[in-house]
Amino acid sequence: MEFLTNDKLLIVGAAGMIGSNMVQTALMLGLTPNITLYDVFSAEGVAEEMRQCGFDDANIVSTTDPKEAFTGAKYIISSGGAPRKEGMTREDLLAGNSQAAQELGENIKKFCPNANFCVVIFNPADITGLVTLVHSGLKPNQVATLAALDSTRLKGALAKHFGVSQAVVKNAYTYGGHGEKMAVFATPTTIDGVKLVDVIAGKAKVNGKGITSEEWAQMQKEVTQGGAKIIELRRRSSFQSPAYLAVKMIEAAMGGEEFNYPAGTYADTARYNHVMMAMPTRVTSDGVYTKPVIGSADEIATLDASYDHLQKMRDQVIGMGALPAVAEWNKLNSNL
Repeated sequence: MEFLTNDKLLIVGAAGMIGSNMVQTALMLGLTPNITLYDVFSAEGVAEEMRQCGFDDANIVSTTDPKEAFTGAKYIISSGGAPRKEGMTREDLLAGNSQAAQELGENIKKFCPNANFCVVIFNPADITGLVTLVHSGLKPNQVATLAALDSTRLKGALAKHFGVSQAVVKNAYTYGGHGEKMAVFATPTTIDGVKLVDVIAGKAKVNGKGITSEEWAQMQKEVTQGGAKIIELRRRSSFQSPAYLAVKMIEAAMGGEEFNYPAGTYADTARYNHVMMAMPTRVTSDGVYTKPVIGSADEIATLDASYDHLQKMRDQVIGMGALPAVAEWNKLNSNL
């Protein structure tokens, strides 16, 4: 089998459902034959299953030793935090998972400071990604979080509403926080070539169907609660969709197909700064880079509100001790 790279890919939290799905997806996509599975609980069962799948060209290592796991890793995906349970918000995981993110960042700095790219997907991802970045010493364009899942949920909801293929829903994006304070935009979106804003305004239809402003508001609400809906339907948190999208992000960072869904990235603009948040982005072998935000005044206002919420969460984490004060970040990471 021909692989995209021979560089070492490290899956953190590999014993869990997201982690094990990421391992299989990475091997099915032919990203690299060199995959290490790290978990404080042994992931040897996952490694053994992958061998039994018949991935004969792969070198799969399972370890509970952080030094063995992180040393030489060029690409890292971490789902190594506590999962969300029914009735919980992403923010309920803040304290414990912030500590896990600090440990992740410290392991990167200690054992693989020359890593190329890291994707953080355990919740609340905006905060865990930020904590990881600060402690890792990596450049801001080398750390991203999984925000695409909110946009794919929006795309799916629009496709179902209009009775069309998801393939004809373009630029259906959410920005800001990966939580119920996210900003769900309509302005960039087209469905089968028709502008969503025109459909909401009653000026156009798609597949003979319109969408009222009330229906759009309800859809926005449902998208922000999409993770809770999966828990309700499956009695467990999402694992297949975050696993696939995270691996597609790493694939792009390895030089494969460019990833154009919004990613959580370090915001460093005049309007938004010192947080990790979903922005219009592209992920390539050069890392993650932002594109301009296109939206109405009302949409920008919702993004501002999401940013304010993220600042408050960041300040909470500073109060917990997982992050130093913003002015001190440069002492831990000279790239900030």
